[in-house]
Amino acid sequence: MLISLRNDHKEHLNLLTTQSVQVLIDFCKLAIDFLQNGPNLKLYTTAAEKLSVDLDAVQNCIYGLVNLLLLSCKYKLSEADFRDSILTLGFSSEQQTILHKFYESKKTEVARIITKLSVSEPHYDDLEWRFEVQVSSRALLHQVVPLMTLDLSLKTMKDDGSGYEKEHLLLQTDVNNLLHITQELEKALIESRSRHSRKIQRALNS
Repeated sequence: MLISLRNDHKEHLNLLTTQSVQVLIDFCKLAIDFLQNGPNLKLYTTAAEKLSVDLDAVQNCIYGLVNLLLLSCKYKLSEADFRDSILTLGFSSEQQTILHKFYESKKTEVARIITKLSVSEPHYDDLEWRFEVQVSSRALLHQVVPLMTLDLSLKTMKDDGSGYEKEHLLLQTDVNNLLHITQELEKALIESRSRHSRKIQRALNS
């Protein structure tokens, strides 16, 4: 079978079609490093300076390579299918050979990464809460200790895909900790909507 890349991914990879074989090899290494350790802006900045291009161009090129490697490993492309899939991207015959050798040498490692990424993780299902206040005790007659008791329900897809397994977690926290947790979750939501996060999500889901 052949894989079909989106037009924006093709444009991102276009930068490499005019570069030397060594540059192509270096970018393939950057793509694997991205999969293993996340983005490295210092290395990307150095590459951008050497090639006299914008930092965004280097980042997009790496995202394009990551997408190409993930799709090729996901569908376990043969050499013929891999070459046919990248034929229209404008790579020379030598560059196609380099890309295929790199794919072959790293496909086991990438397949392992894909397996880790595809692990079914628990997802939010429901949340029930109760507000409790201890207004006094024998030791402290005027003590006020507000607490939140939470029943967090999580669901996880079964291995056979037939449905969800639910798990209940009983938690208790004070108001200050709850406020801190809320702030951290809001930061995570904002980051998930960032341009960088959306690019990663598109690369992994394509």
